[in-house]
Amino acid sequence: MNKNFLLVVFTLLLSFTALAQKPADKKIKISGKVFEKGTNLPVEYAPVSFQNVTTKQLFGAMTDGTGSFSFEIAPGEYTGAIDVELISYKKVTIPQKAYMADTVIGPFYLEADIAQLQDVVVIAEKSTVEIKLDKRVYNVGKDMMVKGGTVSDVLDNVPSVTVDAEGTVALRGNENVKILIDGKPSGLAGINVADALKLLPADAVEKVEVITNPSARYDAEGGGGIINIVIRKGKSNGVNGSIIVSAGDPESYGVSTSLNKKGTDFNLFSNIGYNYRNSPGNSLTDAEYFNSDGTTSRFINERRTNKRFSEGYNANFGIDLNLSKSLTWTNAITFRENNGKNPDNVFFYNFDALNNPTFVRNRLNDSKSDEFSIEYSTNFTKKFKKDGHQLTVDVAVSQNRENESSTIYDEIVGDASSLFTETTVNNQKQQRNLFQTDYVLPIGKDGRFEAGYRGSFQKNLTEFEILPTSLYSNTLEYNENVNALYAQYGSKINKFSYFLGMRFEDSNIDVNSITANDYNNKKYNNFFPSATINYEVSDKSSVSLSYSKRINRPRGRFLNPFSSYSSNINIFQGNPDINPSLTDAIDIGYLNKWDKLTFSTSAYINLTNDTFQFIRKESGLFVDGVPVIISTPINLAKEYRAGFEFNLNYTPYKWWRLNGNFNLYRNETQGDYTYTDYLGNEINQNFDNIALSWTSRISSKVTLPYKIDWQTNATYNAPQTTAQGKILGNASVNLAFSKDVLKDKGTIALNVSDLFNSRKRLMETNIENVVSSYSEMQMRKRQITLSFTYRFNKQKNEREKQQKREDNGEGDFVGQP
Repeated sequence: MNKNFLLVVFTLLLSFTALAQKPADKKIKISGKVFEKGTNLPVEYAPVSFQNVTTKQLFGAMTDGTGSFSFEIAPGEYTGAIDVELISYKKVTIPQKAYMADTVIGPFYLEADIAQLQDVVVIAEKSTVEIKLDKRVYNVGKDMMVKGGTVSDVLDNVPSVTVDAEGTVALRGNENVKILIDGKPSGLAGINVADALKLLPADAVEKVEVITNPSARYDAEGGGGIINIVIRKGKSNGVNGSIIVSAGDPESYGVSTSLNKKGTDFNLFSNIGYNYRNSPGNSLTDAEYFNSDGTTSRFINERRTNKRFSEGYNANFGIDLNLSKSLTWTNAITFRENNGKNPDNVFFYNFDALNNPTFVRNRLNDSKSDEFSIEYSTNFTKKFKKDGHQLTVDVAVSQNRENESSTIYDEIVGDASSLFTETTVNNQKQQRNLFQTDYVLPIGKDGRFEAGYRGSFQKNLTEFEILPTSLYSNTLEYNENVNALYAQYGSKINKFSYFLGMRFEDSNIDVNSITANDYNNKKYNNFFPSATINYEVSDKSSVSLSYSKRINRPRGRFLNPFSSYSSNINIFQGNPDINPSLTDAIDIGYLNKWDKLTFSTSAYINLTNDTFQFIRKESGLFVDGVPVIISTPINLAKEYRAGFEFNLNYTPYKWWRLNGNFNLYRNETQGDYTYTDYLGNEINQNFDNIALSWTSRISSKVTLPYKIDWQTNATYNAPQTTAQGKILGNASVNLAFSKDVLKDKGTIALNVSDLFNSRKRLMETNIENVVSSYSEMQMRKRQITLSFTYRFNKQKNEREKQQKREDNGEGDFVGQP
């Protein structure tokens, strides 16, 4: 029985009795708190009800995350009860009493009903998606779609989030997203975030938080918002854990385990996993090349297949030490290792201007890679006497190494003498140190002051080399030091609540192309204000208005002049002189809860200066007469992004739950780009562009006979124009079934990712008097996975008896429902 269902049942009971009520001339307030007996932890979603002895009318409320409740009644005689037997607590009866003025009752301590715990099958199951006013929380544990998958699969199932064929993550269509792990930029994400997300197992993730307009407490990075990945961490008493084994087609298999032991003064936790995956993909590009006068010079059809093999290990070990009743010290060490191979085989079918075949060129890029990441983190949390008053200190140190090498064989098919062999080496190292402290001080009844410091210091070194030629070889050094201070204050006045904050960040960045003897230092500092105002229309609906300023710093492949050589006629090239972009984000939101439906919607506007755009241009080099086209990011003047989004959680029946998301957005780019081509001509390109697009996702979960769960996810991304072409529409469907076995200690799950094998990136590109092309890219074919989960010393839906932790801004705004 999930929390939403409890809320619906309780609300329905109150609603039916309230229909017969007449408004009283005077109302008084009843309030109090509910805790769990033995642990003294707050109990949330506990229904507290009062019945008028004379009129038999019902009044009441649900407890919030702190165990608090409050509601209004007319003066009179009442009996009360706290009845949460559906989640296995003994009923508490409140004796009859006359209430004539505002009264604080309790506190109440609920005792677990042991006999009932043995019989209950479903206990406080969380909904897959929880909608809150300032964020959406996606609970991974209840989603069958990602069993045996990766974190990238997890994100691709989160409302408002999309992951394209290349692994790029976007939030509401905006790729300028900051990805955090446990509220912090983690060293586990390594040098290439998209690749790391494809390697980390989904089973290690507890939930994903989507924050579209973060407060000043958060890092200002990410113009499109923040995605926070929360790693699973057991908190149940005693020894408990689970093990998951999976196998799939194309060939993949894995095993992961979570082990925890909690005592009076400590909590040991660990996550260990192994996985092997084969993710075959393919792409095609049909291109027509033009002469300078616009006439056709030739056609080239490119067909590519790749087989991505990866074998990885990951482990996390940690301990929480309760040094005193108010002081907790947490230490954790995490490492990840992955070895991969990717034979990338490309055939170039060449045709003349009349489309007659001329020759076929084959290019095989046989690449290998090995990665290793290690991170140590420590956290001190000091809680003071007043509830919510605390100080936290975090330190994290990480190192990453990613070495990639490849041998490239290039020849004209049928002409052995044309064989040409090259070797590429791409070695990357990263070191990151993070220091952070946060202080929270409650002021008065509803006020809260927060302040903190964050220092992030990282060094990156990339060595890219091609043998026997050194044309594209380069060594790039990237050093980034960012010091930040923030302060914010929030409070509540009647039905209004607000949060006002200011963040200051000082940035010192070196981008040094050592091979080219090109050294760039960028020093800048910025203020990042944020503000949120909420109004509680009723106890079930709220309206919010928020503003924040964000920054997006270029990193990795965006800066490296030469980082890819899989094709010798289409080359990606970074831009070491690219500048960060700044975004002003405004969001107006509305949230309403009915008995069976939760609805949230928002209208948003993002104004970005110096936004990143990818342009394609001729390099001046030719391969067999074919011009080499360079793709590179540049800063354009302005980007205006506006959109409308809504999310639905609907439970029409106890056995059927629906989640839906729709996002319509308009993106306008204004800017010109001027460069000098290889002939010395100055070329001016106008990148003014207006793109209107939308995405939608619906998820349905049905409980079939014999307690078989069936889940279906369907996604559609509408077409979108770009400055130099168009991204075409794309639809995909995921499917999953699961069944609990072994008295609910085990679960068998079967999931199919991309049921119709349709998840592809379809693009049209046009460069006037140079090339016109159509391309399709499929990063991974349809995947079928069978998994088995076994839990020991805990039931499938055992209620985690833990107090909500306040880490890195995860708490809700003051006064929010």
